[in-house]
Amino acid sequence: MTLEELYEIIAINENYRIELTTSTGDMDKFQEAICAFANDMPGTRKKGYLLIGVRNNGEIDGLKVDDTLMKKISGIRSDGNILPLPVMSTEKVETDMGDVLVVEVTPSFDTPVRYRGRTFIRIGPRRDIASADEERILAERCAASLPTFDTCPCREAKLEDIDVKTIVSEYLPKAINADVLVSDKRSLEEQLASLHLFNLHWNCPTYAALIMFGNNPRYFMPGAYIQFVRFKGSTNGGEILNERRFDGCLYKMLPELENFIRDAIVTKRPVPVSIFREKDVLNYPFKALRELMMNAVMHRDYQSNMPTRLYQYDNHIEVMNPGGLYGQARPENFPYVNDYRNGVVAEMMKTLNYVNMFNHGINEVQTLLRENENPEAVFNVSYLTAFSVVVKEDDETNCSPAVHRLLEDLSIQVKSLIQSFKEKEMSVPELKMVTNCSPQSKQLFIKQFIVPAIAAGLIERTHPENLHHPRQKYYLTKFGQAVQGLLGRQNNK
Repeated sequence: MTLEELYEIIAINENYRIELTTSTGDMDKFQEAICAFANDMPGTRKKGYLLIGVRNNGEIDGLKVDDTLMKKISGIRSDGNILPLPVMSTEKVETDMGDVLVVEVTPSFDTPVRYRGRTFIRIGPRRDIASADEERILAERCAASLPTFDTCPCREAKLEDIDVKTIVSEYLPKAINADVLVSDKRSLEEQLASLHLFNLHWNCPTYAALIMFGNNPRYFMPGAYIQFVRFKGSTNGGEILNERRFDGCLYKMLPELENFIRDAIVTKRPVPVSIFREKDVLNYPFKALRELMMNAVMHRDYQSNMPTRLYQYDNHIEVMNPGGLYGQARPENFPYVNDYRNGVVAEMMKTLNYVNMFNHGINEVQTLLRENENPEAVFNVSYLTAFSVVVKEDDETNCSPAVHRLLEDLSIQVKSLIQSFKEKEMSVPELKMVTNCSPQSKQLFIKQFIVPAIAAGLIERTHPENLHHPRQKYYLTKFGQAVQGLLGRQNNK
């Protein structure tokens, strides 16, 4: 913005497009103003401007805009308090009398826009909370200008096809400010319409309402479910070990999916970090898999008959959902630019704390995988009609240098003994029978196999106080179990 353009805006003085302030810390005021500009109550589609550092009489106040203030104001866009997210930019304009921080807000197509559950609008130079009729106007304007699939009416459905009781008792109190909700005397249909869950013109629920709260979403959208399959091996040509279908509305299905990932997919095992110490590690970090699945159901194409796929193999997991990159997101700018195919569904999932809509989910996934010593996830954005991501299991051979040296120093006999343990406790005759290359002499077997394994801390005696106990047996220590797993992994490569 040039100085001439700035002075032209200041000369207009405060109206429905302009707000002047000298405050730098009243974040509520700033966010209410941005929310009001985004709603564009007059419907002119002209951008609104919040000018920080300008007095009400148009004089520049001498403010010095630093990086801290710039970051604080820029962060308003993605902090989740204003939903749907506003389209805005911030710019510092330097003048002889001081700096002006210009916040430019583009009117939203997805109205009403709310700040902490309240809909703010501009009435001339004044900012206020929208009335029920004004919210209705904003909702109708949105329905006319933003016909994304989830905002479209499902004309086959009726109010009885959605779980109204759950919406009223559990969702509305989270989505709408309590004071506004108490004073709202509109009909249920009008309240739902203000949240894009009902279409007043066709007198029916929207697809967003069916996706999140529908009694039977698959009746209207056959592909609206998640297909889990556990394959043996590393390809989908292997034997199917387990399968499960997650369907129903997202409100009920997502908690089940979270529990399934935590209890059935994520496993824990000991991994050695030194010769006599090990730690428990996860095959996959739960939060990373959860984030990927939440993104999949949020961004998928609900018009497709293809389900969201969660396929687990011996050494990796693949998530695939119908619908490629959407809107402003392109292969060349992924993952730095994000867009929402299902804006209303995304907003509801944000309200219910399933997603944050900060556009840093992928970075968080990669960080969680690195911390768990998994390879980073590989995203395939080349498909036109699908989106997939592959997460590999953590490297079980990833252990400390001391353990690597131990494995290298172990004799063939000891390695063979450790891999021969099939039962929890085994006697010398039992071990001698199943261990490869075992000598005929029992004493030589104990000397070459048993004694070195005990010395390395890999096995223990069941009766250590009596070496010649008639029922003496041996068992793998916890460290020995971890080494057995590492040896098995090496042999399978």
